[in-house]
Amino acid sequence: MSKFLQPAEWEPHSAVWSAWPSAADLWLEDLEPARGEVAALFKAIADNGKGEALKILACGDDAIASARAALPMAEIIPAVFGDIWLRDTAPIFTRAGGKLSAACFQFNGWGGKYVLEGDDGVAAFVAGRAKIPATRNDWVLEGGSIDVDGAGTALTTRQCLLNANRNPALTQADIEKRLADSLGIEKLIWLGDGLANDHTDGHIDNIARFIAPGVVMCMEPAGAGDPNRDALRAIIADLKAATDIHGKKLEVVTVPSPGRIENEDGEVIPASSMNFYIGNTAVVVPLYGAATDDAAVTAIAKAFPGRRTLGLPAGHVITGGGSFHCITQQEPKV
Repeated sequence: MSKFLQPAEWEPHSAVWSAWPSAADLWLEDLEPARGEVAALFKAIADNGKGEALKILACGDDAIASARAALPMAEIIPAVFGDIWLRDTAPIFTRAGGKLSAACFQFNGWGGKYVLEGDDGVAAFVAGRAKIPATRNDWVLEGGSIDVDGAGTALTTRQCLLNANRNPALTQADIEKRLADSLGIEKLIWLGDGLANDHTDGHIDNIARFIAPGVVMCMEPAGAGDPNRDALRAIIADLKAATDIHGKKLEVVTVPSPGRIENEDGEVIPASSMNFYIGNTAVVVPLYGAATDDAAVTAIAKAFPGRRTLGLPAGHVITGGGSFHCITQQEPKV
């Protein structure tokens, strides 16, 4: 049997798995606005039946009713979960020949920061609901911490995967071997740090993404006041020096960073243009009210000429700690 491999996100999907903001005690006054933002995201992904199927988890009677009213085109699935970040809690789907597998990993609330009831059971639940055989991996891995080209090369950060709050007993070599065994990743490109104040400890889907074989997109700093200026410059330099599984240097494409985006308390939040979702027919880019929003959408659209690229507001979703890519997990077609 061929080795299971995680497909690239731009390959065809049969469905996207996500969740409806459900916990009023977590979202507070942002609950209803966040629901509006994710509803717009889901409608763009479904694309009036031309995109992909929506599999949306909802927790509790109120959330189930709200989701069904807002998303008549979706399958609303009652489930128990802590919060909506399925990129990190759902399984990572892999493929070999005509078969899919659901790689399930341990989840510890991003290094123990946000341990919510039910989140550690989402991966097994989704695999069972999808009727896809699960493989269980006895170490911590979040889907947002890696990004793949579908051919055996992946991006990650040392800040996250080598963090002592995830797998303190594992060395870099141990992690590389486990990623090869579980996801078919044979070449891992290690970057340094992620965005400031990112509670995920540097998830890659906030800083750099494969957009085609051998082509990586990342962000240019938005001027001297960009709180991530030094980190973004280091990321660009590291990517330009990196090679893929075939030994070829990566092509590096840059888009403008949102720059300094603050919450209502004046604290910098990890707003990123890289947290876009690549659907079958649409690429959806999160917007934060930055001066560079339009330029970022235009630059990302050039990378996906066969898809409609649109920017949608994500200012309320990010109050929960992430954005559009963080709440989605694609199920590839066989």
